Amino acid sequence: MQRPATLADGGASAPPAEAEGEFLVWALRGADGGAAGLEFARATVEVADSVLVHAAPSVLDVEVFANGERLVAVGKGLRASTDTPMARLRVDGVRVLREQVWPGEQDLGEIVVLPGGEAGRLESWATDPDRRRWIWSLEFRGGDS
Repeated sequence: MQRPATLADGGASAPPAEAEGEFLVWALRGADGGAAGLEFARATVEVADSVLVHAAPSVLDVEVFANGERLVAVGKGLRASTDTPMARLRVDGVRVLREQVWPGEQDLGEIVVLPGGEAGRLESWATDPDRRRWIWSLEFRGGDS
């Protein structure tokens, strides 16, 4: 997995993340509430080009920070195109793109950010044929390891 480019380097790709302890902070704000929006989630996760977000606001502002300090990507006014339970946020250079998705087998193992900022890995996902109900599970890890 490659470390995201920084805004300062004009979007050029950085070398793969090799140093232990590198992480990203995904700061998500609902852009359709209040003058400056409302904080939706602030999640600290391992370096990844994309995350899934459960129950994301219809309009979202996103900032991604390398190691919680250096701004590497931004998405402003990202609108939901359809009504789905998950949104995929993907770093594309220095931009963040949004895609509304119904997770599938290809998404198992992906990071999922929940409202409030808790994050886990998608372990399973199933939905009925009408996509009116779904059942899914996440794996959470904690501690010093």
